[in-house]
Amino acid sequence: MQTVESKVEALELVRERTTDCLISEYTLEDATGLELLREIRTETTTLPVLLCTAAGSENIASEAIGADATDYIALTDPAEQMTDELVERAERAIRTAQRSNTQRERARQFDAIFNDSRTATWVLDPDGTLARVNETAREMVDADLEPIVGEPFWTLPWWTKPDSTNADVQQIVEKALDGEFGNAVVTQPPHVEDPRVIDLSVRPVENERGAIVSIVVEGVDITERVDLERDLRQSEELHRVTLNNMTDTVLITDGAGEYTYVCPNVHFIFGYTAEEIHGQGTIDELLGTDLFDREELTERGVLKNIETTATDKAGREHTLLVNVREVSIQDGTLLFSCRDITKRKQREEALATLQETARDFLYAETHQEIAQHIVDDTPGVLDLDASAVYLFDADTNDLRPAARSATMREVNGPLPTVHVDGETLPSYSFVEDEALFFDDVHEADRLENRATDLRSATYIPLGNHGVFVAGSDRVGVFDDVTRELADLLAATAEAALDRVARESQLREQDRTLQEQNEQLTALNRINETIREIDQALVQAETREQIDQTVCELLTGEDRFRFAWIGTIDRTTDTVDPRAWAGSEQGYLDSQTFAIDASRREPAAQTAATGDVTMVTNVAAELREEPWRKDALARDYLSVLSIPLVYNDLTHGVVTVYAPTQDSFDDTTTAVLAELGETIASALSAIERKNALLTTSMTRVEFVIDDPAFILSRLARDAACTLSYQGGVQQSTEGSDVFVTVDDGAVTDVVNAASQLVGIDEVLQISADGEGGVLRLRLTQPFLALELADHGAVFREATADPTSTTLVIDIPDSIDVRTITQLVRETFSTVELRSKQTLDQSVERDLYSKFLGKLTERQLEVIQTAYYSGFFESPRESTGEDVAETLGISPPAFYTHSRTVQRKLFETLFEEHNVSIPGTAEVQ
Repeated sequence: MQTVESKVEALELVRERTTDCLISEYTLEDATGLELLREIRTETTTLPVLLCTAAGSENIASEAIGADATDYIALTDPAEQMTDELVERAERAIRTAQRSNTQRERARQFDAIFNDSRTATWVLDPDGTLARVNETAREMVDADLEPIVGEPFWTLPWWTKPDSTNADVQQIVEKALDGEFGNAVVTQPPHVEDPRVIDLSVRPVENERGAIVSIVVEGVDITERVDLERDLRQSEELHRVTLNNMTDTVLITDGAGEYTYVCPNVHFIFGYTAEEIHGQGTIDELLGTDLFDREELTERGVLKNIETTATDKAGREHTLLVNVREVSIQDGTLLFSCRDITKRKQREEALATLQETARDFLYAETHQEIAQHIVDDTPGVLDLDASAVYLFDADTNDLRPAARSATMREVNGPLPTVHVDGETLPSYSFVEDEALFFDDVHEADRLENRATDLRSATYIPLGNHGVFVAGSDRVGVFDDVTRELADLLAATAEAALDRVARESQLREQDRTLQEQNEQLTALNRINETIREIDQALVQAETREQIDQTVCELLTGEDRFRFAWIGTIDRTTDTVDPRAWAGSEQGYLDSQTFAIDASRREPAAQTAATGDVTMVTNVAAELREEPWRKDALARDYLSVLSIPLVYNDLTHGVVTVYAPTQDSFDDTTTAVLAELGETIASALSAIERKNALLTTSMTRVEFVIDDPAFILSRLARDAACTLSYQGGVQQSTEGSDVFVTVDDGAVTDVVNAASQLVGIDEVLQISADGEGGVLRLRLTQPFLALELADHGAVFREATADPTSTTLVIDIPDSIDVRTITQLVRETFSTVELRSKQTLDQSVERDLYSKFLGKLTERQLEVIQTAYYSGFFESPRESTGEDVAETLGISPPAFYTHSRTVQRKLFETLFEEHNVSIPGTAEVQ
């Protein structure tokens, strides 16, 4: 307690704020107590001030109270009151001041809290209705506050839509009404602009008696925190999923190598769990010692791409790239980031092997070589020992094993040929052009060999060339890398097979073009030879000239080494040389060209068979056929022998020898065969020409017995005698022959003739009782035409039911044996009855001239008239009858008849110097 005498001293005490209460007398040295009070109240309103006076009055008391005195004391006994009442009243004033100060402090604190810009505050009445709200809460909703004051807090627009309730808010308010604190996190409804997440805390406010006088609700905007927590959770989840699923493994150790952190995905590389890794001890057990240089790490802070190997739990070796970094994470100081590059190394090594394989493919020239390269390189590319290649055989539509590894034989046994029908795995892959991969091929329906030890297997088509097969006795060996490499190996092989196929095709085309060029060159030479021979044949006058010219042209200009023409002698069954040219070197004298020998020379072979004979390699069968030794000694390496045949008439054999093997291809052979027919035609023409020029001839009479001759068959069927006395007309419809019927009914002969296939038409020319004349149209060539081709004349034929006689005139230029042989070859039973020499120079000359003047129609008319008896006396047929037979008018018949007669007389009398036997020369 301090005592001062003046107002100034009292104010100093008050300003020091160490005074709890001021007691002042009314009268002071330098002022009154009221003046001091008024001065103090300018400094503070809370300091208790007691004003005492002994001369009190109501006026002073009123002024004291008006000046905000804490208490006014009128002293009657200052000493006594000072000790008792004054102390009591001072203490009471102090207590009252202290209580007021406390209340004011609390009010200030409440106002500070209530007006906090970071916290929304609501004050509720004891029934839970809204009484007051601060500005922060007001800003949360765009709503008029007056209508909602007095409304239940849990129905307000901060939490709900109109006419609805937020149960969480209602629950915490009711909890506060029970005297307990409550808390809830509430998300504002969507109708609130920019809805927020509010953390509400509710506490009751009680008075001195413990009764709840209000409820204070405080709300903190935790939207950002909620978003951060959500983002954090998502980030944690992302990191957790990333760490669990990424292929790189992160390990953290202390300086001694003890693990302080093991990534959850450690099993991806090492196969161990995180707990098992911790149990191994230091990281040296996992990655090996001396992985990196500590001093280098200290200097650089991080070491990247350290390549090392590690063994996983299953004993498999992995190639790793390790990054080591200095860190400070909890107790860890070294961070190891491990990346498994085993597959990448495998791929790099496989690609290197595949590159070598591709280079090997460049030098392969056949599909078989490529197939073997594929099998040989499969272990290096795919790390699979069992492999095989099927190649497609287009001729048989099969896939044939072309190459296989030893392991494939061991685990699968022999590989069969597979038909391309899509029923088996190789066939299906090839047909569908689809690569097949099986973790266990035994699960495939199309597996043909159920006894195979193969498990993992792949079938990859090689385009149109075949199928590549690879596998293992282990299950599930085809990972992504192996599949990719298998496809690459197959694609590389397919490209190589395509290249070989193209090159083979180009080589084949080159060979074909070369062969065609050679053939064309040879053909040109042959054609040139043929043209020269054709020109020579046209100009040739004799058979000897034709023979010699042909041989010389065939061997001229090194076309062939040697050529000769031989005559077939049927009496001795040999081929006799008649002309030759080229390098003969005594070959013809060294051989006997016997037709009946078992090992015949080509010329004799052709003479025996009538077919072309070709020997492509004389050196073959050298010991079996003696003629080959003589031919080979003269450099005759290939031979071609061609028959000279025209209209079934054989004029011999021409044989050509070449100095090289296979000199006669199909084209050359065909051309030379046609040449042989041309030569034979020319020889026949020469014979016919010589026959026309020959006045002397031999008449030969044959007796035959062969039903194949149409007249013999008709005479036997009609039981009559038929005679043919020359005269054949050839037309597009067939051959017309006039036949005289003796001692038989013409109608019977007509009926019999109509039944024969060889006779197409029968026309009765005349009939007189037991005889007549018929015109037969034959479907087959008549014997007279074949004899004419050989230069001989079929003079007459007489046929009865038992035998037939043929009379043939053969010019001296024609070998009688040739015609005899022709007749013998034509009929089965032939007997030569007679042979006589005739001179018919004038007859043949007149006959030829006369026939040369007639047309075919005129000859037909006059022959029909003659055989009809028109020229008999008396006439057996009138002109009208003959015209009706020919299908012409009578005037036309008479015109043709007179024309023929005139031409006959012209022939007889146009030459005045012609001598006719039995007549005198007319002058």
